[in-house]
Amino acid sequence: MTLETFFSAIATLSGLLFVVGSMLATGLSLTVAQILQPLKNARLVILALLANFVLVPLLAYGITKVIPLDQSLQIGLIVLSTVGGAPFLVKEVQAAKGYLSLGVGLMFMLMVVTIFYVPIVLPLLLPGAEVNAWDIAKSLIMTMLIPIVLGLMYRSHSPEGAQHWAPVMNKVSGVALLILLVTGLGLNISNIIDLIGSNGFLALVIFVVGSLLIGFVLGGRDPAIRSVLGLGTAQRNVAAAILVTSLNFAGTMTLPYVLVASIVSPLILIPTAKRLGARSEAAVPAAQAK
Repeated sequence: MTLETFFSAIATLSGLLFVVGSMLATGLSLTVAQILQPLKNARLVILALLANFVLVPLLAYGITKVIPLDQSLQIGLIVLSTVGGAPFLVKEVQAAKGYLSLGVGLMFMLMVVTIFYVPIVLPLLLPGAEVNAWDIAKSLIMTMLIPIVLGLMYRSHSPEGAQHWAPVMNKVSGVALLILLVTGLGLNISNIIDLIGSNGFLALVIFVVGSLLIGFVLGGRDPAIRSVLGLGTAQRNVAAAILVTSLNFAGTMTLPYVLVASIVSPLILIPTAKRLGARSEAAVPAAQAK
């Protein structure tokens, strides 16, 4: 086993542990009613769907028309624009002091829509691409849906036990996230260096920031809702994107580009979330003082 293979295995394992741990912690922390309650707001649901599955793909398409990119990079950007419902969103919402139940509900909804949306829309955006709906669905169900359901079931059976294990799983997922970022950065450093200063890197940064702004604008005036919709729109489901690109575009720069996006996106969004959280905490004493 080579060193690169070893660290690739570590990155894969830590990524899986992060996703499953985050979902378990989420299920242990909330009830079904808390997750579904925010989704009863029809206006918010429509705006979230509009942002994630109409405006973000249009943004990506526009970027590919304005910025000269190799075809493989264009494909990577388009694929990223079609996948929503990323587990990273839970951590980012917690850091931003947003509504966690809304973040989980939004992630759950976007994840389910992605399962049906990608196989239909991606071939239209990328003629010739064949997408296996079950492969995408199976990955999302096994790593995200089932752990959430198990956490919710355990909480309904033993609230005290769930209260004990939720912080533990949060710590486990946090450590796994740190390992994932470090190993992912190390494994993709050459790709990142090659892309820095290139049109591909510029397109990726514009895509993430533009998606964030789309969510912010549609999120309304409530900072807690605006932060969730902004982060939920900008944080794409890289796991689903990796699955699609590895099945359909192996041997091209598309997969490495998506892997770079998996590193660049959190490096932009996690500090943004923390800054939003700091503003939220500063606003509370100010409001109480009045």
